[in-house]
Formats: sequence, C-alpha cells, structure tokens
Amino acid sequence: MTFRVDRPGLAWARLHAKETGTVELFNGKDLTGWGYVKGATFEGFDGKTESSDKRYSAKDGVLVVNPGKGLNQLWTAAKFPTDFELRLEFRAGVNADSGLFVRGPQLQVRDYLVAGPYKDLKKYKPQDWNEIVVVVRGEVAHCTCNGEVLNDKMKVPATGPIGLEADRGQMEYRNIRLKELKP
Repeated sequence: MTFRVDRPGLAWARLHAKETGTVELFNGKDLTGWGYVKGATFEGFDGKTESSDKRYSAKDGVLVVNPGKGLNQLWTAAKFPTDFELRLEFRAGVNADSGLFVRGPQLQVRDYLVAGPYKDLKKYKPQDWNEIVVVVRGEVAHCTCNGEVLNDKMKVPATGPIGLEADRGQMEYRNIRLKELKP
C-alpha cells in the first residue's frame, strides 16, 4: 500500500495494509486516523470516541454523524495517491444528508429516495444498511450504491484524503475500507 500520511495517524492502518492489502479506515472503536482540517492545521482524534464538537462519534463498530447545526467535515489523516477501491456501508436517517469526499470532491450520501439526488434507485434500502463502492483510476472515480451507478465519471485530484460530511440528520457508516488497485 503506497499512501502518504501527511499528518499524524494511521500508523496502525499501514501495518494492516501490508498483511491484507486492505486498509480499514475506521477501526470500529474510536476516531483514530480521522480529524478536522482547519487551515493548515489538522485536529486529530486519535484514541477519542467523539470529535471536539460531538458531530462525529464511534460506537459499537459504527462511525455516527450526529445531528447538529452547520456543516462539518471529518477527514482521514492519510492521502491516497494510487488507484483504489473504497467500500463502505451507510445507513441514513429519514431525510438525512451527508457526503463522502473522494480526494476532495463530494459524492452525495443521503436518504436518497427522500433527499435525492438519486431518487430512482431500485436497490436502495431506506433506513437500512447500503453499500457504496468508489473505484478510482487516475483522476476519475466510478461510484455505485448497491451496484447501481451514482456517478460514472466523477473527476478527482491525483491525490487527497477521504472525508465525510455532517449536514442534516443522523448518518451511520461502518466497514470503511480501501484497497489499492494494481495498474
């Protein structure tokens, strides 16, 4: 695995990546490897079960985006310059609105059938666990939800972190994992 850690965190993920080729971006216990970016500084949450403003928390194997005022974004400490496949599961509360940032650009993650923009999804399960798969090759991401295309050619930078957004309602994420793809 050839990702860069430009800020503290994810040393545990690097060891895991060598063994299986997959990096667990969320360890299921705390927010290690994640934090807030404020200008040039990174406020890391290694070993903590909740963010400083309580918008994000880790509980029972789930990374919870808690309801609150305003937007906030949680980012990985690592940046990912290689081709990769990112898989995660999410469960959206009624009309919840969140997002998944892939090296910067945002893919909407929501209660799709109510909040859109993908209201025609046939396999989306409201208030249940759904899987998003993002395959990044070069500077293009192919994004699906339960196998249905969300964005076929999302433009992304050559490198960057993974992020989650807190906007409206409660969202839950689990099994957030990234696997480097060979050219």
